Amino acid sequence: MRAEEIRNAQRAQPFIPFTMHLADGREFTVVHPDFLWVSRAGRFAIVEDLDGNSEHIDPLMVVSLTIPASRAESPTS
Repeated sequence: MRAEEIRNAQRAQPFIPFTMHLADGREFTVVHPDFLWVSRAGRFAIVEDLDGNSEHIDPLMVVSLTIPASRAESPTS
């Protein structure tokens, strides 16, 4: 995946937590935009969890993003 696609999810207004799915089956949920950093060149990214653990990943290994629909877009019942 292109780093710019990941940045777009990170910069969405309003921000919606999303999950990055990697080619090796791992998943990382970005719960806040400050918990993700993508290098300027887009060659690597660092994602941090709520416990302060971080993982360095290659954006090219991200095969998809899961971005839930915002509540504002949900039909009213």
